[in-house]
Amino acid sequence: MSGAHIVQIVAGFIALLVILPLVILPYWKIFGKAGFASALSLLMLVPLANIIVLYYVAFAEWKPRPAGLTQG
Repeated sequence: MSGAHIVQIVAGFIALLVILPLVILPYWKIFGKAGFASALSLLMLVPLANIIVLYYVAFAEWKPRPAGLTQG
């Protein structure tokens, strides 16, 4: 394995460590608090699906959870 491949692998792991807290986590909390499945946040990584999910959430009826049940 060449040095360039190792750099690419390390850069990929660093990108994952950055993407998870900066993209997935906020959407996870927003969708959960709005009453949707928190796992919808994983679709934010999929091009075009992220736009469809945002429109769905924006125009759907929200069923907010009580304050003590916002985990998940």
